[in-house]
Amino acid sequence: MIGVLLIDDHELVRTGIKRLLEDQAEFIILGEASSGEEAMDLLRTFDNRPQVILMDLNMPGVGGLETTRNILKRYPEIKVIIVSMIDEGIIPTRVLKAGAMGYLTKGASATEMTHGIKEVIAGRRYVSPDIAQKMLADSLDGEKSPFEDLSERELQVMLMLMDGSRINDISEKLHLSPKTVSTYRYRIYDKLNINNDMELIKMALQHGIMPDTRLQ
Repeated sequence: MIGVLLIDDHELVRTGIKRLLEDQAEFIILGEASSGEEAMDLLRTFDNRPQVILMDLNMPGVGGLETTRNILKRYPEIKVIIVSMIDEGIIPTRVLKAGAMGYLTKGASATEMTHGIKEVIAGRRYVSPDIAQKMLADSLDGEKSPFEDLSERELQVMLMLMDGSRINDISEKLHLSPKTVSTYRYRIYDKLNINNDMELIKMALQHGIMPDTRLQ
């Protein structure tokens, strides 16, 4: 039986994935967490740790990318699969470089999700075909993504801005001062050569970076 931990700040998403997997006898949900910090605390309590973690990318606190690194540094035997709305090539590439074994979109079918889990359990990386195709196209085009120069924290702030979060909301969730968040915001503007959040959203959408606002 494959033990799974679900990490997503949307309860509706966790419930949907849980029901999907629990319908199949080979999976057991060992726990749920709504943030990376909560997940790290939960992992310390397991006698038998999960074999696979299904995790959202854009969450309060440290976020999915940093959480992936934190988990694998402490528990390298665990396989991490990111489940996200975002299909822009640079984001999955960053996640895989951080050590994740898989990347699925939230639109993945039940068949694809179970297949992806089995693939990573077998030691093979799995990326949703539509994302893999986009990553290949980006590499063949040789064009640099405008988001490639953003740091992990800048990417996290960018995603939260796209979700409509205010500076004070981001400050509270990331445990940063509002001034620091504003500094990140204007660094993003500078690196992307834009002037405001509307231009940020337009550029991000053009490159396939979709916020999770429909799940808020």
